[in-house]
Amino acid sequence: MTVHLTSPTTAARPTASAVAPRRLPVLAAGVVELGLIAALYVGYSAGRTLADNDLGLATGHALRIARLEQLTHVHIEASWVSWLSEHLVLAVAASYWYSVAHYAVTGAVMLLLWWRRRAVYVRERRTLVLASVVALAVYITIPVAPPRLLAGYGDVLALTAPWGWWSSHASAPAGLGYLTNELAAMPSLHVGWAVWVALVVWRAVPRAWVRVLAVAYPLTTSMVVIATGNHWVLDVLAGAGLMLLADLVVMRLAPRVQAALLARIGSHRESSASINR
Repeated sequence: MTVHLTSPTTAARPTASAVAPRRLPVLAAGVVELGLIAALYVGYSAGRTLADNDLGLATGHALRIARLEQLTHVHIEASWVSWLSEHLVLAVAASYWYSVAHYAVTGAVMLLLWWRRRAVYVRERRTLVLASVVALAVYITIPVAPPRLLAGYGDVLALTAPWGWWSSHASAPAGLGYLTNELAAMPSLHVGWAVWVALVVWRAVPRAWVRVLAVAYPLTTSMVVIATGNHWVLDVLAGAGLMLLADLVVMRLAPRVQAALLARIGSHRESSASINR
């Protein structure tokens, strides 16, 4: 009688055919999440184009914001834009920050969160989507011009256009200005999304230096959007406040609503079962 011995290592090692089915659901889920991120970007861009493009109306709203800032002594946009315009290297860096970080950093954090902290990914994604939908609704109904479109404030994007892909009259790539709405300043989703990134990173990573960077990111973004003339100070505060409120709703209220709905469904099933008896 011949006895065939199999080493424990060989026996425990899964075959390629066994590993492949396990990877397929993960890859499929990854593709779905990439699609959701793309849909969020497309919806964000398309929603902005639905807004009223009445420059006169948007300018009127912007001037009201400027007057309110003067009353509260936070009207700093003109001086910040003027200072940044005199420092070309910083102006170019700020323009790239404004054009790239908003999408690249948010998308990267979404993917990393899905990959490493999938248990909380859905909750954090709901926060981002909720705040973005509310902001889009405001853009569509209440157009607000950014400072750079008003006389006397300066336009850093126009100044740095030769060093970037954006045009001299719009924040969109040259020739694609019609794909974006320049009258969507209030609230600032650049700041709102940056606050979302900070919240996610703070919760996910306990390292002190990472948390410092997480807090620095929305602060830097806030300075950039003001100094480039793309947002008012009140836009920044509104964007940050909107994201914090959306986070509160999803973190505190949504679980209660879900629990209440599950309780009602359970009671309905019990009553149906008793009737069927």
